[in-house]
Amino acid sequence: MKILFFSHYFPPEVNAPATRVFQMGRRWVRAGHEVQVITCAPNVPTGKVYDGYRNRPIQHETVEGIRVTRTWTFLAPNKGSVRRSLNYISYLFSAGLAGLFTRNPDLIIATTPQFFCGWTGALVARLRRVPFVLEVRDLWPESIVAVNAMKPGLAIRFLGWLEQKLYAAAGLIVTVGDGYRSRLIERGVPSSKIAVITNGVDRETLKPGARDESLREKFGLAGKFVCAYVGTIGMACGLDVVLRAATLLKQQGRNDITFLLVGDGAVRDELQDQATGQELDNIIFAGLQPKPLIPALLATSDACLVHLRKQELFQSVLPSKLFEAAAMARPVILGVQGSAASLLTDMNGGICIEPENEEELCSAVTRLSDDPSLARRMGESACRHVQEHFDLDRLASDYLSLLEQETSR
Repeated sequence: MKILFFSHYFPPEVNAPATRVFQMGRRWVRAGHEVQVITCAPNVPTGKVYDGYRNRPIQHETVEGIRVTRTWTFLAPNKGSVRRSLNYISYLFSAGLAGLFTRNPDLIIATTPQFFCGWTGALVARLRRVPFVLEVRDLWPESIVAVNAMKPGLAIRFLGWLEQKLYAAAGLIVTVGDGYRSRLIERGVPSSKIAVITNGVDRETLKPGARDESLREKFGLAGKFVCAYVGTIGMACGLDVVLRAATLLKQQGRNDITFLLVGDGAVRDELQDQATGQELDNIIFAGLQPKPLIPALLATSDACLVHLRKQELFQSVLPSKLFEAAAMARPVILGVQGSAASLLTDMNGGICIEPENEEELCSAVTRLSDDPSLARRMGESACRHVQEHFDLDRLASDYLSLLEQETSR
């Protein structure tokens, strides 16, 4: 097959959508298919183009067999609404135009977030008269309201109408969890057109390893129990709970425990300023790190934090960070209710806490610090579970089977 994939994000960006598109695409190429990804210049989350790239009308590269076409977009940091909206809408036009001039695809996939990327795929598929597959990784506009990026009103209702039209335009909808599937069915989407392909683990790059003591020295973590958060530090993450938990730990005299926050995003500067102002030296902000370094950073931690704000919407989410930490045999402290909490319980891979509850976070990290054997058993159990049930090779093969069925209709 010739697969055309629209994605606003792609490596060297390190967020979950970029990683998923790359990992699926490279496996489909290995299986003998042609994969082209239309994306933009890498710039997330700062809105500044990465070294080695430029924000040009069109540029091409090949990444592990995937033909990557990058189009011009209005650049904006990962915060605010007006400039980000312009960023999203500009992608709709520039990527859509590029999609009209690609070699004849057999099938088009578009992944959300962001919302207008989905519409890019829908419109190009209609004009080129090929099957359209919509990958739903986030529920827009509901998620916008959940993080207070926009208030309910006429604009949100209009986006909701567009959302329903987008679902109707897709011949197949692929979600990343059963929670999303249930919500789509509640909105009237026929269950027959929804499939679930979860996130998973790349066993080639994510596997248990020894701690990197040089990294510990670099970030001032020597002799500490390290609880790491590795990912986007955005509005949905609710990481102000880390500041409150760090304060409690200092009050308890637990100077042996440190939080390591790896990544960047809309609220990173604000959180770092607050931590500095409160003299919370038990929080280290490592900033955005190269993707090849992520496994080593996970291995260097003693536990991993996965957290989202306490919103009903997020009960449907299965964060990719959960799989990454588990693959590295690290116990997870999970501040996400619903589907993710059920999965962590099934794998016996960590401790579930109430989102945004600093006392429970403090208790969980203290418990794991004080009982290294418990932390080791939980990490090993989590690793066994994800290797057995969430291997990316199998998931990519299952996804490919769905695509083949779609093109044969």
